[in-house]
Amino acid sequence: MTRQRMLQQLAHRIIALHHAHPLRVAIDGIDAAGKTTLANELAPLIEKHRRVVIRASIDGFHRPRAERYRQGPDSPQGYYEDAFDFASLQEALLEPLGPTGNGLYRRAAFDFRTDTPLVTREEHAPLNAILLVDGVFLLRPELDHLWDYRIFVQVDFEIALQRAMERDQPLFGDADAVRTRYLQRYLPGQQFYFQRDQPQERADVIVDNNEPASPHLRFPSRISD
Repeated sequence: MTRQRMLQQLAHRIIALHHAHPLRVAIDGIDAAGKTTLANELAPLIEKHRRVVIRASIDGFHRPRAERYRQGPDSPQGYYEDAFDFASLQEALLEPLGPTGNGLYRRAAFDFRTDTPLVTREEHAPLNAILLVDGVFLLRPELDHLWDYRIFVQVDFEIALQRAMERDQPLFGDADAVRTRYLQRYLPGQQFYFQRDQPQERADVIVDNNEPASPHLRFPSRISD
């Protein structure tokens, strides 16, 4: 399957979903899987159908550094348990766009680069808006019921590591530092997530993104808690 065909299929499936509130779409997957790229590619295709797209990322809902690393900077369980403020994501973004929400939302609440809260303006979503949120750990049980459509971007850990070593050197300093952080914290944290929450089985669609130019779509059966 070509990438353009995959994107068109996903966009059409999302557009075909109808709710009485903005549609909330999760784009989950391990670090460096290609989640942000996928969300950014889907957005203009959806907008061509006269739907308002709201883009957000879990990166806008980090916890303060002291809380993120309370179990140590290399702790995989600390990455899963402490890195992100899911309650804030729920309160600021997901619930306001849900069936009992008022449509007033904020796209982000924290800047992890400066380690400070963000004072962002409140926005109002039209009823036909589509929210695309990319990030890790989005299909945790406490968030799963807040999504109207769930995309999981699947890549092998080895491929994700190679991509990260190219992408994340400015953040960590050099390739060795990236490799160490991924092997000690990020990838084991994802393994913990897989074992605990089975996100791929919660997904409505899985995008096999090992070869981005020729991805594949799979449609697993949803499980219930």
